[in-house]
Amino acid sequence: MTSIKDAAQLNNGVHMPWLGLGVYKSQEGEQVEKAVEYAFEAGYRHIDTAAAYGNEEGVGRAVAASGLAREELFITTKVWNSDQGYESTLQAFENSRRRLGLDVIDLYLVHWPVAGKYKETYRALEKLYKEGYIRAIGVSNFLVPHLTDLLADCEIVPAVNQVEFQPFLTQPELQTFCRDKGIQLEAWSPLMQGNLDVPLLKEIGEKYGKSAAQVVLRWDLQKGVVTIPKSVRKERVAENADLFNFELTAEEICAIDGLNVHRRYGSDPMNFNF
Repeated sequence: MTSIKDAAQLNNGVHMPWLGLGVYKSQEGEQVEKAVEYAFEAGYRHIDTAAAYGNEEGVGRAVAASGLAREELFITTKVWNSDQGYESTLQAFENSRRRLGLDVIDLYLVHWPVAGKYKETYRALEKLYKEGYIRAIGVSNFLVPHLTDLLADCEIVPAVNQVEFQPFLTQPELQTFCRDKGIQLEAWSPLMQGNLDVPLLKEIGEKYGKSAAQVVLRWDLQKGVVTIPKSVRKERVAENADLFNFELTAEEICAIDGLNVHRRYGSDPMNFNF
């Protein structure tokens, strides 16, 4: 990976940029619009939002104002828990598509594995995919038991599984499972909600003239994990994209892997109040 334009090839042949901008907690209106504008200026072409974030309209306005060709962009959104179920998911998708102002969504995800509903939700995604409204479908926050259950009945293997993935939570079993099934792993909250005061990360960063955040994001990429750091600050958005002029050694990657202590900063998908 030597360029921000580099992309992962998903299991259906669609190309998904390795680096994207996450807009979780970016406020609807000027804040999210500016964040997306900054991202496009820095070379990002991948934006990750969700119905639950309440900022799809702002993302849509920023996309429309960018002047970039639609085929250059990769836009992800997700169906929220209260909308899960077959018919309600179809309607939720239409609502998201309208808010984004897009005819086709590049990637649509089941946001959380709501027990008793996620299979019907995913069946709706399969219908939308077959009809050409979505270029790739997938899931978010699915662990091995959820994926095993889903794969027993689904027609289309998820292209992506977006989960919390960071140096303190590497989820090796899930990594292996997704790799074996051809499911691309994607990291949300890759920067541990700012908890980057880690001596090892600082030491590696000093060697390359990079921040701890840049070290973590480069580690993601070299692990083969799509990553979507969030920021609304122009300088930080640009910094998070400055990852393609250095490369971690195998020993450094192994050392960062060794930080894993199964620590979550977000919710546990096995014990989440949906």
